[in-house]
Amino acid sequence: MPPQVKRRQLLVGAGVAGLGLLAGCARWSGQPQPAAKIYRMGYLAPTTAAIDEPRFARLEQGLQDLGWIVGQNLTIERRLAEGQLERLPNLATELVHLQPDVIVTFAEPASRAMTDATSTVPIVFAAHADPVGTGLVASFAHPGGNITGVSQMAPELAGKRLELLKQAVPTVARVGAVWNTSMPAMAREYGETLVSAQALGIELHSLSVRTLADFDGAFQAGMEGRLDAVVVILDPLIAQGRERLVELSTKTGLPTISGDATFAAAGGLMSYGPNLARQAERAAYYVDRILKGAKPADLPVEQPMLFDFVVNMKTARELGITFPQEILLQVTELIQ
Repeated sequence: MPPQVKRRQLLVGAGVAGLGLLAGCARWSGQPQPAAKIYRMGYLAPTTAAIDEPRFARLEQGLQDLGWIVGQNLTIERRLAEGQLERLPNLATELVHLQPDVIVTFAEPASRAMTDATSTVPIVFAAHADPVGTGLVASFAHPGGNITGVSQMAPELAGKRLELLKQAVPTVARVGAVWNTSMPAMAREYGETLVSAQALGIELHSLSVRTLADFDGAFQAGMEGRLDAVVVILDPLIAQGRERLVELSTKTGLPTISGDATFAAAGGLMSYGPNLARQAERAAYYVDRILKGAKPADLPVEQPMLFDFVVNMKTARELGITFPQEILLQVTELIQ
């Protein structure tokens, strides 16, 4: 065979082989692309939809800002205990059986139920009063295990709330602390409030509650004890009874301070603490990192740096309280 024929056959053969290689490594124009993975996120909270909705909406917004769009690349399985904390273990187990890629929890009871249900599925708590003190994580810097998230710094802020109450009402000498004694996580916050009371020369009285039905009795005990004011230690039970607590504080004429701005908005005198809706939005950062391959054990627990100090001026007028300038200079929101 002539040399030029052999060369032509060689070139044709090489061309055919090249086309075969391209066919194996790439798709022809018009051929459908493989569907992008849709990740699944679980969500567990102990409260009612009315309380949870603003926080959940901010979480969704935070996810959307990071490119996680429900219906496109993300689905969310949301479960609420509606204030019935005994439902949390079953709801947690239900979420685990759905095999989510990550689960977001809100508040200590939901986080505890979730860690009891799984040691492998990544968990992000959007707000937790005391994650280190309760043993949920090993430390802020190195949480360990399968859970991380955003702390509320509740025990650390307990003393500050009592200080603000004393500044706002200098005559305060006897203060009641409304807190849920069935929740071990709240004990440390009450303890820190007690330490601050001793430093400020305030006589602190425990107004313990375990159910919503206990609220009236707690305030009645406060009136019989001739209390001057009330500190509200926040947890899911207390949040659920927010409206009743505000009614009772108005009825008894006792100024109150809590850790959640919604209390002040509902008619309580003051609130001081991190914005819980903003914390829920921040939890989206952790979800994003985990869905992109990070492990919870390697993501430090975040502590809030911004705090809302909200004062209800209408309530102050009704109670005959005039805030000193040192209080007004610290206020981040005035409710008229």
